[in-house]
Amino acid sequence: MATFTLLSLFILLSLLSVAHSGSIGINYGRIANNLPPPAQVVQLLKTQGVNRVKLYDTDSNVLTALSGSNISVTVALPNEQLADAAGKQSFTDSWVQSNILTYYPKTQIESIAVGNEVFVDPKNTTKFLVPAMKNMYASLVKYGVAQSIKVSSPVALSALGNSYPSSAGSFKPDLVEPVIKPMLSFLKQTGSYLMVNIYPFFAYAANTDTISLDYALFKDNKGVTDPNNGLVYKSLFEAQIDAVYAAMKAVGFGDVAMAVSETGWPSKGDENEAGAGADNAAAYNGNLVRRVLTGSGTPLKPNEPLDVFLFALFNENQKPGPTSERNYGLFYPNEQKVYDITLTKEGLENGPTMNNGSKNTVVTAPEPAAAPVSGGDVEASKVGNTWCVANEKAAREKLQAALDYACGEGGADCRPIQQGATCYDPDTLEAHASYAFNSYYQKNTRGVGTCDFNGAAYVVTQHPKYGSCKFPTGY
Repeated sequence: MATFTLLSLFILLSLLSVAHSGSIGINYGRIANNLPPPAQVVQLLKTQGVNRVKLYDTDSNVLTALSGSNISVTVALPNEQLADAAGKQSFTDSWVQSNILTYYPKTQIESIAVGNEVFVDPKNTTKFLVPAMKNMYASLVKYGVAQSIKVSSPVALSALGNSYPSSAGSFKPDLVEPVIKPMLSFLKQTGSYLMVNIYPFFAYAANTDTISLDYALFKDNKGVTDPNNGLVYKSLFEAQIDAVYAAMKAVGFGDVAMAVSETGWPSKGDENEAGAGADNAAAYNGNLVRRVLTGSGTPLKPNEPLDVFLFALFNENQKPGPTSERNYGLFYPNEQKVYDITLTKEGLENGPTMNNGSKNTVVTAPEPAAAPVSGGDVEASKVGNTWCVANEKAAREKLQAALDYACGEGGADCRPIQQGATCYDPDTLEAHASYAFNSYYQKNTRGVGTCDFNGAAYVVTQHPKYGSCKFPTGY
């Protein structure tokens, strides 16, 4: 009987260990003109032991190449199609037929990302998000695949109005009733999860005086204690995740699961992009993989596994914005590693602990570090006032691409240029781009290279003004 009990206990502990370990996937972006063909990429994924991949579209060549690979796939409906998807289920019926059923189940599609960082989309598509998600789900139900394929939408961390301390995490008030609550209600009803894009790099680069690099890179550090609940955080990544959990709980949906749909660290950056570099990128991603595959959940949710998609598979040479945007890849387009890390638990067991990785030890008397600035904003620059405006000589296509970047991945506050808002008029590309460029410039402390956008912008020393719209000087 004693032997049986010990054996049962051993099995139980083993099962618990498996249940609490997370998963690592990777984002396969293709904003580049020099990437290997999809079939070759699938072989690369398999040799690296990657069994989950996230796409930004439903490219036929890619989905066909993934057929029979045993790699689980997340596909995406682009923001440009949200209005159509929200307007009528016949659109999502057709979309599911063409982009899902054509490939599934040979291509193991596990989820659909409806839009991407919609709340910062300069095209003001937020109102279409939840209706589009509901129509997409209804189409999956219609064709009998809703139990196997989840519907979600990646949300940028900038959706939070407050992120420090983690226990005080909250969504921006103007998002809560119109979209956050309906979206979380939908996710709960359908058994899905919230996708969140989390980048400690951005917070560190904007706050190097208050955020420890070791804390951002999962290296050994004294930790940060949440003053409200006493929880100790050994990494900024976990603190940011728990801020989202707290925000969900604050609006009544603390039981909705979460996946990190994007996170990463650039291996190269501009002079003003503090922390960008191959060593730090290897430390962040390498230690993150170890943390996810060998650890449990976060301090707030210790029993919830961490499901994480790294950004990104390749360096993408056609992405606009600062140098860092083109250098998040784990691989060069020739399939050579940018730096050497493992992506599997087996690789971790066979290799050394790298880059002073986090040890998951209990910290008894930590000294709290200074707080990250709420919502990712930064203090106003101490230097003389300057602003960033659009280059009127730049091609419209370049201006539009730069505007999309600034309001999207760049994290600029573009709400004032939405229709009906204070800076919507004049409704011109140049005026809207100027406002977005300046927001990005000020949020990045007017650093060198943050007002360029591949020649689409330049710095001025006189306060710009369009109509009654006043450009902010700092955040």
